[in-house]
Amino acid sequence: MKATPAIEEIHATCAIAGGGPAGMMLGFLLARAGVKVVVLEKHQDFLRDFRGDTIHPSTLELMHELGLLQEFLKLPHGKLHHVSAVVGTTSVRIADLTHLPTQCRYIALMPQWDFLNFLAKQGARYPAFDLRMKAEVTQLIEQDGRYVGLRAKTPTGEVAITAALVVGADGRHSTVRERAGLVVDDLGAPIDVLWMRLSRQSSDSDTFMRIGVRKALVMLDRGDYWQCAFVIPKGGAEEVRQRGLQAFRADIVELAPLLKDRVTELQSWDDIKLLSVKVDRLREWYRPGLLCIGDAAHAMSPIGGVGINLAIEDAVAAANRLAGPLRTGQVGIKVLADVQRRRTFPTRATQRMQIFAQNNFLRHVLSSRELPTPPLPMRLINRFPLLQRIPARIVGASCRPLARPC
Repeated sequence: MKATPAIEEIHATCAIAGGGPAGMMLGFLLARAGVKVVVLEKHQDFLRDFRGDTIHPSTLELMHELGLLQEFLKLPHGKLHHVSAVVGTTSVRIADLTHLPTQCRYIALMPQWDFLNFLAKQGARYPAFDLRMKAEVTQLIEQDGRYVGLRAKTPTGEVAITAALVVGADGRHSTVRERAGLVVDDLGAPIDVLWMRLSRQSSDSDTFMRIGVRKALVMLDRGDYWQCAFVIPKGGAEEVRQRGLQAFRADIVELAPLLKDRVTELQSWDDIKLLSVKVDRLREWYRPGLLCIGDAAHAMSPIGGVGINLAIEDAVAAANRLAGPLRTGQVGIKVLADVQRRRTFPTRATQRMQIFAQNNFLRHVLSSRELPTPPLPMRLINRFPLLQRIPARIVGASCRPLARPC
């Protein structure tokens, strides 16, 4: 009779599901505060493409407050001081970050795997930090109406972790929130995104967004290549494929003629990845012994590239409120509710702005057969440079200032 593999048992103060920006930052901050934490990441490394790569001034300010900014900026990155777009045939500048009251007055364009590897390296400096790769959370452990841990599968067998608090930071398809039965409100998204990469030349312009007839393209500078996001109507990926790869390449060239000699780098549909856009949020982020943060608590639209930065802010707010109670091993429901209360306004405010942009601009662009022109607010912002500081503040800085990290 085949023996049942032994289950590895681990005791921690906090068990975090998900090694993305929210989970890694929370794990690092808690370990820095002396809280024994285990972070579980289901992949074997962080080297995955087509993820948010914009590190906003608010996050760079956090790195400064942690004393890590100088080392962090040694990593390869680009700098976006202004946000510009071409709408139809009109070029507009819609944000000027050079006046923000922060150490870094720009958006850093950095592959997310470099950012996460940096956090892992910093976390490893603390004995209380335990990062487990290739560990996929499968179940929650519940006892007397309270969550007291979780189970995960690893290449060497199952792991059971008991903890005073379980944190779900495992993304928009969160296993933790699904197992806990947390209610999700879908706020709707009329767009999806096709992600791809095309080589970049030093002579290329730095225009961030290009909008044409029934199509839009966002281009992120990754140094030697562009990470491109081609915006399509929700559920429209199959229609794009049916038109053929050649037609898709032509659409890209129509928006960005500078890519004419490079679109053949898209050899097949395997080079193009679909991101199904969701905008949702939990009604309650918590249950006794459990808390969700980041995309697990609120999936964001890619508009503005703010998702990673909202997730980081969640982690800081959670660490500040939880570190003390976790050190005593007593994390009551009120403490968890305080975290959600602290993060509710910036989450809702950001999602409302994204939904407004989706429904009142992008939806029209993707459905109209007329050459688009910049809407009145965009024309005013472009005409009066002082107004460009307003969207810069919205995108580049926190909606609600955070306390210094614990």
